[in-house]
Amino acid sequence: MHVLIVKTSSMGDVLHTLPALTDAMQALPDIRFDWVVEENFTQIPGWHPAVDRVLPVAIRRWRKHWFGSQQREERVAFKRELQSRQYDLIIDAQGLIKSAALVTRLARGTKHGLDSRSAREPFASWWYDQRHEVSKQQHAVERTRELFAKSLGYEKPTTQGDYAIAAHFLTTLQEKQSQPYLVFLHATTRDNKHWPETHWRELISLLQPSGLELRLPWGAEHEHQRAQRLAEGFSHVTVLPRLSLEQVAQQLAGACAVVSVDTGLSHLTAALDRPNITLFGPTDPGLIGGYGKNQNELISQDGTMQTITASQVEEKLQEIF
Repeated sequence: MHVLIVKTSSMGDVLHTLPALTDAMQALPDIRFDWVVEENFTQIPGWHPAVDRVLPVAIRRWRKHWFGSQQREERVAFKRELQSRQYDLIIDAQGLIKSAALVTRLARGTKHGLDSRSAREPFASWWYDQRHEVSKQQHAVERTRELFAKSLGYEKPTTQGDYAIAAHFLTTLQEKQSQPYLVFLHATTRDNKHWPETHWRELISLLQPSGLELRLPWGAEHEHQRAQRLAEGFSHVTVLPRLSLEQVAQQLAGACAVVSVDTGLSHLTAALDRPNITLFGPTDPGLIGGYGKNQNELISQDGTMQTITASQVEEKLQEIF
């Protein structure tokens, strides 16, 4: 059986889909998947052993210049690639109008998705041949696992979901001998989800006697500048070079623990089964928080990041070690 998955973004949502593939692979040993995903996240689906082909899409970029000649050519090429195979089943796990209308509608095969009561955008369900009710009062991972089970006709397992991607990095890790280190994921998209730089530097100072190396990844230049400010004056802190998503995953997979703000890379840490402390201020981790083994949360009592203290994080790290 060959199935197409439509789950284009964001990073966390893409990662949250992986356990559903593992369920399906265990229930239906002959199943294989192709996956339509935003171009920035194309590396992620290929880490899962059940995925054959990744089809990049650029809806976010195309929308900025929808009628440009390059964008039209790219959409035509994508449609040609998408329709080159007849699928036994198509599962739209995005539940949005844009994914349903611009991707799922064009694919060849029976289309499954969430019904109007379950989808984030109810109108998206109009493009599905089979619609499934899935309660919104459960974690995003469990919602997707249930959608896959109902679409493919097996019972959703009661055990915790397995991302099944950590093994992808095991060989590389075994080949590299390294001293223990921590990774600090200090960057996120919303200003009110940032932990103050003074707090990060206090935590760095508190951890100095441990002898652990602290590694700071970054993506955009303003994140690079922040990482340099956090590391200034500390010999045990390393600002990493610009890395690809795969290289960041390798760094996370080798870490003895991670401290993170609410960001997509925090979900990647969870998918890699690494001990992680995620700091939550204005966002509620209930339905979209870290899912997996060794996931810990520190939640602000007043909804602001400032009230989470460095000593609280250090204490939580001591519990992990």
